[in-house]
Amino acid sequence: MAKTLTGVVSSSKADKTITVTVVTRKTHPIYKKQYSESKKFMAHDEKNEAEVGDKVIISEVRPISARKRFTLSKIVERPALREDDVKEIVKEDTAAKKTKKAAEAVEETATEAEGADV
Repeated sequence: MAKTLTGVVSSSKADKTITVTVVTRKTHPIYKKQYSESKKFMAHDEKNEAEVGDKVIISEVRPISARKRFTLSKIVERPALREDDVKEIVKEDTAAKKTKKAAEAVEETATEAEGADV
């Protein structure tokens, strides 16, 4: 039976390849304290459908390359907002504030000019 792992895509820059970070919880044998360990696995993504932040399931297969021994089985969950979306929203808000300030400055200049004419 092939090993299956669940993790989060940490990189999808390479063509048909994703890097998946898998976090496991372990207990120390003597102190009984729980701790987290993370490990990165390279996985084959034939259709380039997984993106950074997606929660995915990867399955073990025969070696595809020197470092790839897993393939993407399923995308379990996609994040509601991605980093790119957040950056775009912030840019739009900043641009809107700048145009609003510019419009107010023009309005003030116009009212000052009217006051000087009278």
